Amino acid sequence: MKPIILATIMSTVISGTIMVLTSSHWLTTWIGFEMNMLAIIPILMKKFNPRAVEASTKYFLTQATASMLLMLGIVINLLLTGQWAVLNIPSPITSNVMTVALAMKLGLSPFHFWVPEVTQGIPLSSGMILLTWQKIAPLSILYQISPSMNPNLLMIMATMSLLIGGWGGLNQTQLRKILAYSSITHMGWMIAVTAYNPTLMMLNLVIYIMMTLVTFTLFTLNSSTTTLSLSHMWNKLPLMTSLILVVMLSLGGLPPLSGFIPKWMIIHELTKNNMIIMAILMAMTALLNLYFYMRLTYTTALTMFPSTNIMKMKWRFEHTKSATLLPPLIVTSTMLLPLTPMVLTLF
Repeated sequence: MKPIILATIMSTVISGTIMVLTSSHWLTTWIGFEMNMLAIIPILMKKFNPRAVEASTKYFLTQATASMLLMLGIVINLLLTGQWAVLNIPSPITSNVMTVALAMKLGLSPFHFWVPEVTQGIPLSSGMILLTWQKIAPLSILYQISPSMNPNLLMIMATMSLLIGGWGGLNQTQLRKILAYSSITHMGWMIAVTAYNPTLMMLNLVIYIMMTLVTFTLFTLNSSTTTLSLSHMWNKLPLMTSLILVVMLSLGGLPPLSGFIPKWMIIHELTKNNMIIMAILMAMTALLNLYFYMRLTYTTALTMFPSTNIMKMKWRFEHTKSATLLPPLIVTSTMLLPLTPMVLTLF
């Protein structure tokens, strides 16, 4: 793709999301979603092949259906209230229709089927945008309409997302599918706390985006798309293996690392609101996720595959891929736990 075309498309994606974030009028919010959706499709089809075309078509159909449902909710709200204000949703029917539409956009269960398929069919760089940037706009709307949402509907979707995200990733060898199921689980954690403390949802989103960016960058540096290609990394990039180990454990939410902060805070918030069973269920499903992250760390850093060369370091060309933001991102996605009080004050 030519740089000027890529710049135009990316600016449309960014401006669409910013329009959703800053708008207080339902029509401009909906237009922002549409701009974002139509501009992301050429980015998904950057490598033009049948898999990418199929993935982009699936993405388009799902997002178009979600946009249609969102518009239905907006129109019902307009008929009932006579105004376009985002924060004014008195009717439970409207809020339920809008919640379902936004759940489809996010890939929450039971509308999750497109996420692994689309992520698997597109390049790593496009997958990174799909699983990070594309989550910001729908979650910002959920944040705004959280007081009028149905907590029971949210809890059902959150529980299903946690279970499907955990079970779905267990038997995978494709890294992009593993990250897609990881995304479904993280969305489940965010949605579970939305009804009680939407600010924690935003904290979880920020930490999730940082960890996913690091993971995708590390995979892109080695052009790894399967666990097998990841297992050869110790031979080429020994330092990267230890970094992947730490980042994966952070994604799993192990205590000394940044990924533990949102899980800790969300479980604390749920227990404060007498949702003890939900908190226990969420802690148990986190173990499923931790298991498949541990599988990745095991194949990457803890096994040494037989190699034909005598030396440990394989002869190779120098890396041409740049990763300017990798060091600060690795620090923030692994070492934020001591700064938890400060992070909570910021949020």
